[in-house]
Amino acid sequence: MSGFAAEIEVAHLDDDPYPIYARLRAESPVAWVPAVGMWLATSWETAVAVASDPGLFAADMPGSPIDRSFGSPTILTCDGEPHRDLRRSIDPKYRPAAVEEYIDDLVEPIVAERLDSLPDEGEADLMADFFEPVSVRSLGVVLGLADVDDETLRRWFAALADGATNFEGDAAKQEHSDAACAEIEETIAPTLERLEREPDDSTISHMIHSGVDAARPRDAYLPSLKVILLGGMQEPGHGAGSVLYALLTHDDAMRRVRADPELLPVAIEEGMRWISPIGTQGRRATRDVELAGAELAKDAPVAAVIAAANRDPERFSEPDEFRLDRERQRVATFGFGRHFCSGHAFSRAQERIALRGLLDRYGSLELAAEPPISGWEFRAPRELRVRLA
Repeated sequence: MSGFAAEIEVAHLDDDPYPIYARLRAESPVAWVPAVGMWLATSWETAVAVASDPGLFAADMPGSPIDRSFGSPTILTCDGEPHRDLRRSIDPKYRPAAVEEYIDDLVEPIVAERLDSLPDEGEADLMADFFEPVSVRSLGVVLGLADVDDETLRRWFAALADGATNFEGDAAKQEHSDAACAEIEETIAPTLERLEREPDDSTISHMIHSGVDAARPRDAYLPSLKVILLGGMQEPGHGAGSVLYALLTHDDAMRRVRADPELLPVAIEEGMRWISPIGTQGRRATRDVELAGAELAKDAPVAAVIAAANRDPERFSEPDEFRLDRERQRVATFGFGRHFCSGHAFSRAQERIALRGLLDRYGSLELAAEPPISGWEFRAPRELRVRLA
């Protein structure tokens, strides 16, 4: 274990993980970090290796913050048939062709409503007033939770994030997450009962009924539903906020995107490479293994740090820069292997519609203050105060 890795604290990672990842990549691309109780694989090569070989690195991590907070198994923490079964129940609503059929009709009215709530001129926090509400409402509708109000969904998201990232075992964070999980189960119980009797085309209904003749027990899908509530709100809403921050701090890129709408998907891809909304894919070594000079014992927890892979200079030139003209190649944003994010098409499309609506509504967008950006597992501007005109 390098001395540097032993000195890393969760607070350092939350503040800005990228300089830490850069040093780890250079000195120890697979390093044991005591503060999070995991080996961190920070290069593109090692992250791909960890996330793409379930025979060597399994998704189940007993005692992981996700399993501890949401229950087990979740779609993130299982392999083989249980994982395939969960993917089969979720994918029908999120395959790219399916998303293309409904996403505009779903998201455009939500975006229009939120834009109408913003001032024609003046200042707004576009995280709290626009991106997060659009994200949670869009997800709530497609999940089958349209009757849950936006503020409740946002509150659930924040509490679930506390539990999923609680590597340090903070009792207050765990209590916050546990209370939200109990509230979620109580609040959505009538919806589950209705969908068990009367299936529809919502995600939850597919999770209950797809691939089985009768309704499956709730503990088979509730943990994964909590994962979707967390990740499905994080990537689209917080990813869009990071992309807008990138455009607001790169005038030429903003001018180009305004002039050519075809560049908006490019900006979204690059923005979520530059500030990755999701930080890691967690795994467990299935046997003693050597990786990039590190000796991992059987059952050792290891994370493919996709945020670090997205800034590996061996793959991306000038990786710390936001560049629209970057050579097009695969990014790590939505993960690797069989656990590649089911909602990638939904997330990208939602961000495109939200950002396009905002840019079309306002001829001028300027930062009112430098935003606080934090998080290493879930990184985004915590607020984004912008002058609108």
